[in-house]
Amino acid sequence: MSEKGHVTIPTDMDVVKETLELARKWGADAVRDCDGTDFPKELSDAGLKVYATYYTTRKDNDWAKENPDEIQQMYLMTPIYTAVDQKLKVHLMKGLYPDMLTPNSRDDITRWWEVVDRTTGEVVQVSDWSYEESTGDVTIAAVPFHDYTVSFLAYIMWDPVHMYNAVVNDWKDVEHQMTFDVRQPKTHAFTMKRLRKFIEEHPYVNVLRFTTFFHQFTLVFDELAREKYVDWYGYSASVSPCILEQFEKEAGYKFRPEYIIDQGYYNNQYRIPTKEYKDFLAFQRREVAKIVKEMVDITHEYGKEAMMFLGDHWIGTEPFMDEFKDIGLDAVVGSVGNGTTLRLISDIEGVKYTEGRLLPYFFPDTFHPGKDPVKEAKVNWVTARRAILRKPIDRIGYGGYLKLTLDFPEFTSYVESVCEEFRELYTNIKGTTPYCVKTVAVLNCWGKMRAWGNHMVHHAIYFKQNYSYAGILEALSGAPFDVKFISFDDILENPDILKGIDVILNIGDADTAQTGGEWWCNPTISAAIKEFVYHGGGFIGVGEPTAHQANGHFFQLANVLGVEEERDFTLGYDKYNWDVQKHFITEDATGEIDFGEGKENIYALEGTEVLAKRDKNVNLAVHTFGNGRAVYISGLPFSFENSRLLYRAILWSAGDEKNLYKWFSTNYNVEVHAYVANGKYCVVNNTYEPQKTTVYQGDGESFELELKENEIKWYEI
Repeated sequence: MSEKGHVTIPTDMDVVKETLELARKWGADAVRDCDGTDFPKELSDAGLKVYATYYTTRKDNDWAKENPDEIQQMYLMTPIYTAVDQKLKVHLMKGLYPDMLTPNSRDDITRWWEVVDRTTGEVVQVSDWSYEESTGDVTIAAVPFHDYTVSFLAYIMWDPVHMYNAVVNDWKDVEHQMTFDVRQPKTHAFTMKRLRKFIEEHPYVNVLRFTTFFHQFTLVFDELAREKYVDWYGYSASVSPCILEQFEKEAGYKFRPEYIIDQGYYNNQYRIPTKEYKDFLAFQRREVAKIVKEMVDITHEYGKEAMMFLGDHWIGTEPFMDEFKDIGLDAVVGSVGNGTTLRLISDIEGVKYTEGRLLPYFFPDTFHPGKDPVKEAKVNWVTARRAILRKPIDRIGYGGYLKLTLDFPEFTSYVESVCEEFRELYTNIKGTTPYCVKTVAVLNCWGKMRAWGNHMVHHAIYFKQNYSYAGILEALSGAPFDVKFISFDDILENPDILKGIDVILNIGDADTAQTGGEWWCNPTISAAIKEFVYHGGGFIGVGEPTAHQANGHFFQLANVLGVEEERDFTLGYDKYNWDVQKHFITEDATGEIDFGEGKENIYALEGTEVLAKRDKNVNLAVHTFGNGRAVYISGLPFSFENSRLLYRAILWSAGDEKNLYKWFSTNYNVEVHAYVANGKYCVVNNTYEPQKTTVYQGDGESFELELKENEIKWYEI
């Protein structure tokens, strides 16, 4: 058995003996509590590092009740209503869970609320609407058959995560935990005293696991306590008049609710961000970082470590932005849903260590008769392992209620093997840079701020409209490339940013933040990318890359990509380029390629090679532009076969096909990862079946290999 450690497990008051047994079995060196549990004092001297979950914004309802003006708030918008005469009544709480939210009429509603005529886009004068608190209705002097919405501030009377946990676990008669606003003066002072008191009363705690800091990502429930709206990157719940007045002083202009509401889209990350929204994000990052640093400094003063959970109230602590590195956190822990979410954690700089919480979560929705938690654990581990082999986290762990696992001995045995394998991986690869074939850059409106999160709505959850794009990021998370994330702003501010990049990827639907929309009409941007490709760079567009209807094109880089989308404006032009060609990129394709949802009505321009089509829709094509090359893909869900296709597409677009057989497996279900600085490499079977392959080493020498299901083999170089 390898050295113990690098593993954290949950505990509770009624599983002390079982906690110690599983800690021994799994080689765990740390133990933690969870929401709804208490930490047993008997474990405080068991030789395990103790994590204490610490809530900065809840679990003190007395304070919230005494200071109702400093309960946290969020911006909300009503549904869109059509007026049928000159008066329209709008009920604010329509579609919202009444125990979670209550409108804030304590502050000046004429300043902080906004009624908008959505037909014209104009703001309705405050003299033309009124609010009746007793009914919760806003009455609007309306133009018949115009559409209207009301944007308003509401107090968060039940913390959304506590509500989620209560609903999922069917907690009965639980007191609703209210969220107080650490950004406001009284609560700020109270919070620092409260933190000191907690540390002093829990001397056995080694690590404060802040869950998280101040502002919850946007999470709203409907009247039936179902999730209504969720955005893991959402800033809608990070507002209050106090905060917004500070913003106005710094920004130098008046704040509008619409800067957050954004027509009811709440600035979700698919929206191209406005200047005002980017100003607000920058302000929030700076202000949140200041107060987080205060709390971290207090934690360090008592000789404890400060760990941040990358979730829940994490808004404002953007881990890839400059402000984060100055906070002084010791660690970040986050939930691992797939390889992309693993890299979201492991790529964070400015902390001493990172930790991934593996799935399944020990909740009754998974651990009950008839469910198979082993299957979920296997899929989660093998998926995360690809990314760990590129950029390892330092620790793994599990969350939830340990007692639920005790009736599943096969699960606890499988987790034992996961812990052993993780320690082996970590020992072999930590501290070295894996071999990278090429440097690729994902170009969108967000750049490094949303690194690895480009197509996330709520972590690794599937959506029909984005899995064909998220698959590209998932493939990259475990592939031998140096992956960067750049924005259009980055190119404007530093044209040299494209130097050292081999291939640029632009992935997503038209007019989203992921592809850029109108940004492609900026001549500096379009010329810079064209010049990059013309002089030998590669460009891969997926879905509707560079798309925005203007200047005779929908794909603004149609001349580079060699494809265009029919939007009825070019029906009069006959199209003859439909013959499918064999190509380097598709050599490993064993059958029909899975393009996911794909895109309809894509056609190839003259001089373009079509590599795959469905009816009269091009799904895969290649085109040369000057000395460079471009690849068009209509969509690419994650699979090992598709990951190989992307690998070949990157090599081809970079003009480097000759380097294919270098640290390479002929079987796409098996991957090779080399750590030249460590003098080691491994071959890993990513499937649940035995596999055969030919393995090529760095010098081109090869050998045959058979691997058992999920097996990983290590070799000396």
